[in-house]
Amino acid sequence: MRDLHEWQLKGDEIVRTFQFKDFVESMKFVNKVADIAEAAQHHPDIKINWNKVTLSLTTHDTGGLTWNDFDVATKIDKLS
Repeated sequence: MRDLHEWQLKGDEIVRTFQFKDFVESMKFVNKVADIAEAAQHHPDIKINWNKVTLSLTTHDTGGLTWNDFDVATKIDKLS
C-alpha cells in the first residue's frame, strides 16, 4: 500500500475516490478503468456521483485482497 498513497484500506478492500471537473470527464475515466479491468479480468466496484468516481477493489473469490487488486489499482493510478 505504500505506493498507493490515495487508496484507503477499508475492511477487505482498497478504496479511492477520484474527482473530475464534470460528469463527462468522470465517464471518460470510468471507460478507461473498464479497459484496464477487462484486460486484467479483475473488475472494481464503481460508484459514480456526477464529478466523483469511487472505486473499490477486492478479490471476491478469495474473500479479501490479492496481488490483482494492487496491480489494477497501480494501473488505474497511472490514468490520473
